[in-house]
Amino acid sequence: QEYVAESGGGAVRAGGSLRLSCTHSTFPADLCMGWFRQRPGKEREFVASIRSEDGKTDYTRSARGRFTISQDLAKNTVYLQMDSLKPEDAAMYYCAADPGAWICAIETKYYRVWGSGTQVTVSS
Repeated sequence: QEYVAESGGGAVRAGGSLRLSCTHSTFPADLCMGWFRQRPGKEREFVASIRSEDGKTDYTRSARGRFTISQDLAKNTVYLQMDSLKPEDAAMYYCAADPGAWICAIETKYYRVWGSGTQVTVSS
């Protein structure tokens, strides 16, 4: 059975760092892994993605330069290192997988497998 599971959320002060982890149960070839977040009352939004084949990454504008997505193929795991966190980064963060994809999408509808989320709280 294919699934993903996130971990690593928590509470930090503004300017702090957190590292989120997402483990995929099978990590097949040609896999896009994405991180999304959802704030209360808002739609789920794209944060970052990585393509397993070559490690190609993509970021939303607000994450670029502060967040880093990476992968450890030996551990079937993708990471999201979040530095210089701001209060507006506080949200539920979700990991998602789009198996068989060559182009990693930013839209939620293309990701077939979703985790249950991990909460990130940033205080000012």
